[in-house]
Amino acid sequence: MNPLTPTGGTKAGGGGDRDPIDVLVVDDDFMVARVHRTFVERVAPFRVVGTAGTGAEAVAAAGALRPDLVLLDLYLPDVFGLDVVSRLRTDGHDCDVMVISAAREADTVRGAVRQGVVDYLLKPFDFEDLRPRLERYAARRAHLHTVDVRGQADIDRVLAGAAAPLGAGQGPAALPKGMSVETAGLIERTLRAAEGPHSASECAALTGVSRVSARRYLEHFHSTGQAEVSLRYGTAGRPERRYAWRG
Repeated sequence: MNPLTPTGGTKAGGGGDRDPIDVLVVDDDFMVARVHRTFVERVAPFRVVGTAGTGAEAVAAAGALRPDLVLLDLYLPDVFGLDVVSRLRTDGHDCDVMVISAAREADTVRGAVRQGVVDYLLKPFDFEDLRPRLERYAARRAHLHTVDVRGQADIDRVLAGAAAPLGAGQGPAALPKGMSVETAGLIERTLRAAEGPHSASECAALTGVSRVSARRYLEHFHSTGQAEVSLRYGTAGRPERRYAWRG
């Protein structure tokens, strides 16, 4: 793994609908890093510009590649991941950090929040767990780059958006690009009225939307902490994900 070798091109100067969001993937397992890279590059406008396998490599790569976002594992062979965040700030890097780790201790999560990570995703996870978090980050980033602060209300809206990364409930305005408030409300009402967990197919049948769309909204609610997921195992194939509204 060579953190100083870019894996993508340079940023476009305004071409296309959105400028790319450059990502540095940090994980000591090169196979895991490869999977994370594949996941990230399936979500526009993200692109992976480099990988690193240690804390030292991550800091060096951040200096050389200037990523917008770092996907950071915490269990690194040389330092604990949160120490990497401190070093990035000390060195003057303003990249955002999303923790992707198996570390679930309360002190670790609190430490990550105090250091300003934009999200925290537990391993193991699949693409549908990561995608809505990336989409939410991209939407929040775009909003911050265009916000016009005229008074306290504008500041409050900016702070509310920045305070929602670890699964806090979100209003309709925070839906990822491509999602509608009306469909989100329909899926929410269906889950609230259900007597037990529903699969994406069952939810699609009840609401009249496609299964793919239903799953996307269900995964969004899961990523924001508004819905919980359980797995139902069959006789063959992958387990079925079933969703229930929290509370």
